[in-house]
Amino acid sequence: MHHLHREKLFSLLDDKESAIVYMKGADLMYRYDTDYEFPFRQESNFWYLTGVNEPDFHLILDLKNQDYHLFAPNRDAQYAVWHGRVKSKEQLQDDYQPDHLHYEAKLPQVLQELAPEKIYCVEEEQAEFIEKFERDLPIDLDTLEDALTHCRVFKTDWELDQMREAARVNNIAHKAVLKALEPGKYEHEMKAVFDYHQIKNGLMQDAYNGIFAAGENSAILHYVENNREIKDGDLFLIDAGYECNGYASDFTRTYPANGAFTNTQAEIYEAVLEAQKQVIDAAKPKAKMEDLHILAARVMMQGLKDANIVKGAIDDLMEEDIFALFFPHGLGHFLGLDTHDVGGYPKGVERIERPGIKYLRMRRTLQPSMVLTIEPGLYFVPALLKPALENDKASKFLNASKLNDMMDFGGVRIEDNIIVTEDGCENMTTVPKERDEIEKIMAG
Repeated sequence: MHHLHREKLFSLLDDKESAIVYMKGADLMYRYDTDYEFPFRQESNFWYLTGVNEPDFHLILDLKNQDYHLFAPNRDAQYAVWHGRVKSKEQLQDDYQPDHLHYEAKLPQVLQELAPEKIYCVEEEQAEFIEKFERDLPIDLDTLEDALTHCRVFKTDWELDQMREAARVNNIAHKAVLKALEPGKYEHEMKAVFDYHQIKNGLMQDAYNGIFAAGENSAILHYVENNREIKDGDLFLIDAGYECNGYASDFTRTYPANGAFTNTQAEIYEAVLEAQKQVIDAAKPKAKMEDLHILAARVMMQGLKDANIVKGAIDDLMEEDIFALFFPHGLGHFLGLDTHDVGGYPKGVERIERPGIKYLRMRRTLQPSMVLTIEPGLYFVPALLKPALENDKASKFLNASKLNDMMDFGGVRIEDNIIVTEDGCENMTTVPKERDEIEKIMAG
């Protein structure tokens, strides 16, 4: 299906002059100066155009003739000894379907034969490699990246199927963690349950460092130590996903470790859940991501007000950026070949310089075939709340006696993955998130 991706790119780089795209795939990476190999994972743009998830390949796209040249490394017997059978040229041709397959030693010759007048690259390092052979040619480092980003934002049907499969397995793994969760276990035991079910179902590559966070750790946005014992009364937050053929899944759930939400936990949880539900209902073509972010923040501020944690008019809580003390990250991000996928800020679109919302990872108007996360959250972070309680402007909106008792509360985040459709969205996440359903499963 990667030929469709190349066709999309060709349509954007419809160059009448003799021009080429050059790209180098990823190399094997090692831990410092040892022979410890990190698991190989192809660079996303290269994988998008080729479907090649092996190291040391190159590609050239001849824009004038719309031809695809793939350059394979010429593996020797030693490679076969350490890494397994070396593919024949015929196997490579069958696997990747290039118009022209060469070994990489032919790269200078092919460049000479194509005689391009311009070369498109995505990285300075790759441009420098090409300059060794073609010293006087103009190299464009901007156009290709913008074009690839545009292509990757709008998913093909095949890409959506990869993402549905990643989500299907992620649903299984998250539900298994919910059933296994109990006080006395360690965060890393939950990670072990999660990884087991991903790998058992055929997915081998995690999409990012998973977060398995109990108690106050659940307020750390990118917590990855995962080494603390889960205690009775803790909230437990899991934010994790694997890839299918490179395409990521990324869900978050927050559960009561002992199987029952306390009153305060329930109030915070319901505020986040209500915000997420309202945003998902509003997530449809023409909706603006920053508007959805503000909607989520308003709903959660109402929840905090109902819980007597903040006070004052909702308009004032928003105007004075009180929401950002509890919701310090963006509502969501694009999802695809990277977990935080490309395209969140197209050329000319700047970040909104405002607390909380400035960390929004995408500022786009939603369109069909976009895939994104919806992940509102409320967190009790002493580093944000303690200075606010001492600030005359902010403190009048805060219930100090209640907040001082919640400094070790942690946080609640609920994250689903959606595909924008013609008239709304398709939610790929089926992990339980209603309080009564969570408590029923944990009681069983």
